[in-house]
Amino acid sequence: MAKLTITDLDVAGKRVLVRCDFNVPMDKGLNITEDMRIRAALPTINYLLEHGAAVILCSHLGRPKGGPDDRLRLTPVAARLAELLGRPVLKLDDCVGPEVQAAVKGLKPGQVALLENLRFHDAETANDPAFARQLARLADVFVSDAFGTVHRAHASTAGVAEYLPSAAGFLLQKEIEFLGGALENPRRPFVAILGGAKVSDKIAVIENLLDKADTLLIGGGMANTFLRAQGYEMGDSLVEESSLALARELMARGGERLVLPVDLVVADAFAADANKRTVPLSGVERGWRALDVGPETVALYADTVACAGTVVWNGPMGVFEFPAFAEGTFALARALADSQAITIIGGGDSAAAVEQSGLADRITHISTGGGASLEFLEGKVLPGIAALTDK
Repeated sequence: MAKLTITDLDVAGKRVLVRCDFNVPMDKGLNITEDMRIRAALPTINYLLEHGAAVILCSHLGRPKGGPDDRLRLTPVAARLAELLGRPVLKLDDCVGPEVQAAVKGLKPGQVALLENLRFHDAETANDPAFARQLARLADVFVSDAFGTVHRAHASTAGVAEYLPSAAGFLLQKEIEFLGGALENPRRPFVAILGGAKVSDKIAVIENLLDKADTLLIGGGMANTFLRAQGYEMGDSLVEESSLALARELMARGGERLVLPVDLVVADAFAADANKRTVPLSGVERGWRALDVGPETVALYADTVACAGTVVWNGPMGVFEFPAFAEGTFALARALADSQAITIIGGGDSAAAVEQSGLADRITHISTGGGASLEFLEGKVLPGIAALTDK
């Protein structure tokens, strides 16, 4: 890649500030319920420790409003990280200020500190230069390893890179190489799969992928709008009436490359225990709504994936949170796991679905960034990557 990476740096004896993505889910008892993002940061952290650096980690957690929120402190993250690293992690009570500066100045090579939630300061999301300079004063070098935040121009993602030599960590490098490789030089046939609720959320992604993919498979709630644009009655299904003209335009542009469901699983209510049945596209009656793709669609999409060289998937095929309407999404996950293709999951709900399916270890790459993955697939320049030092 065109930016410095962690292996380009001499970190021995230096303090290294690492922007991680520790925005992990927690229950009401403040217990971490899923630690994938913490584990994803370990290769970069361990590399720095092994090469003689003192490591200062920073992250946000949730969306605190107007200052510190005890429910969103990073203390549970520090405890879990210490378990995974097998060494103490010094948890600090703030991320800037004299006490923080004194604490990190005392760090020795091989030691780790975790700053408090960056978003306890509004200056973080405002990309305030003074706040970015305060973060930069804590270290000699900056490493960005939080792909899930690089689409935001915040002080800890873009601002701090203005004041320190800055490089991509292993996780960020991996994300750029897999997602960038899929867009720029995919092994063909290149199959893109898009699901989720709304066409309007993914217009730019669809437009970009129509120029690059050999086949674009559509599922989830967004498929309803395309089917309605074809003239099918969709009952009580989620349909974006304002996007019907756009859907027709995209179908005309995509031609046979844009593939829609051929059958649907419908329900008489939006509920986990709703009555359900499988119907052809012409069989969605008033009072019923499409909540999953049907078995014929699953077979069609699985056959397409089986012949692919590269597959990128973003967005579930149905309301997989309800077990009765999860089969389309989980079946597609099985098809990707069985494929010989390079398989890439673009974060968000599709990543959660693959984790739930138990097939994550059979996928080539699961992105840690939902919004960042989408913007990358749109072809946008991400400010947290652009800010890193050029090679």
